[in-house]
Amino acid sequence: MVRRRFAAGDHLTPMNTITRTAATSLLGLVSVGLVAPSAVAAPAPAPSESEHPVLTAEKPWVIGHRGASGHRPEHTLEAYELAVRMGADIMEPDLVSTKDGVLVARHENEISGTTDVADRPEFADRKTTKTIDGAELTGWFTEDFTLAELKTLRAKERIPEVRPGNTQYDGLYEVPTFAEVIELRERLSAETGREIGIIPEIKHPSYFDGIGLSMEESVVAQLEEADLNHADAPVMIQSFEVQNLLDLNRNLDAEVPLVFLAWYEGKPWDHEAGGDPRTYADLMTAEGLQELSKDVDAIGPEATMVVPVAEDGTLQEPTSLVQDAHAAGLLVTPYTLRAENNFLPASLQSSEDPAEHGDMTTLVHAHLDAGVDGVFSDHPAAAVEARTSWAGENPVIDTGVQADSHRGQALAAGAALLLTGSLLVRRTARRA
Repeated sequence: MVRRRFAAGDHLTPMNTITRTAATSLLGLVSVGLVAPSAVAAPAPAPSESEHPVLTAEKPWVIGHRGASGHRPEHTLEAYELAVRMGADIMEPDLVSTKDGVLVARHENEISGTTDVADRPEFADRKTTKTIDGAELTGWFTEDFTLAELKTLRAKERIPEVRPGNTQYDGLYEVPTFAEVIELRERLSAETGREIGIIPEIKHPSYFDGIGLSMEESVVAQLEEADLNHADAPVMIQSFEVQNLLDLNRNLDAEVPLVFLAWYEGKPWDHEAGGDPRTYADLMTAEGLQELSKDVDAIGPEATMVVPVAEDGTLQEPTSLVQDAHAAGLLVTPYTLRAENNFLPASLQSSEDPAEHGDMTTLVHAHLDAGVDGVFSDHPAAAVEARTSWAGENPVIDTGVQADSHRGQALAAGAALLLTGSLLVRRTARRA
């Protein structure tokens, strides 16, 4: 099938808008129990024999932010695996490039805070100062190391003052490649009987493109190689910039859902560098979301953009962001919900000890009450427990592949609605 590419000035047709709005509205009715799945879906077909079936995690999703980074050094295979073992539906690797063009998982390309590189005398001469997205940074950068060199380093806890327990794992784990994360997903899906998702974030895309290490092509190629570049694959691709998501959608044959990440202030760096006046706030308006929906399938806003926090540290009523995004046919997965007092609003803190855990459950419940489609958390077990307690009053559809026979039709119908009716309809309408 020849896929239509969007050009500048293209707009959604009324039929596309109606289709997307209807799918999202129907999804919402089913997920809160107002419409039974059997009322809106045909009897379930036989279970799919596909090696990569539709992502069938319970929804709202719990996404292991950098893995179970509240319990292990972030962006290690061990952190990702622990997140899944704790019940996370999706694991999130941030991607940067090595000197030889290999994608590896680090939160930033400057790695002195997350590896032992500063203690390695053989790499002392690699320390340098660079400007990344307008900020001057001094340290060691992945793009100055080959993969073989990076593999000699060991990960360490990024914030030991808040997570002292994680320091016992310093020096034990390697820097993983994206290929290794994909392999881990396959293994954990087989071992757990759940189709585990991955939601890679492409870090600093304009910067890496500018030094000849563009990552988008490699992301798509590796997904293709793993038979994961299709609309029902358990994969989504994220970015804080706009242009690389447009490129993925229009030029690079990315078939998986795309997620635009938003901070509560400032601009995407590609807008800043290119003179585009639109800020993150502009893009999160109803009009901005409609424009984004031509190329992306979901947004990942900073959590206070969904549930604001007052100056006295109390949670406020949700903004209209979730409602506006759903009206545009976009899913919403805010970040990052953490258990430590250091990160919680004052009203949810348990003490003045920044490392002690407070009341993350209330924060999760507030976001689920706002209608989000998933949450990023450093503490997946606590987030899953919070989702479970929330579901006692607000049932969600368990769309597990391994369904009991007496529940099979309803669960399969729920799965079809959750993704086929939301992401697949959207991507087919946009890309056919």
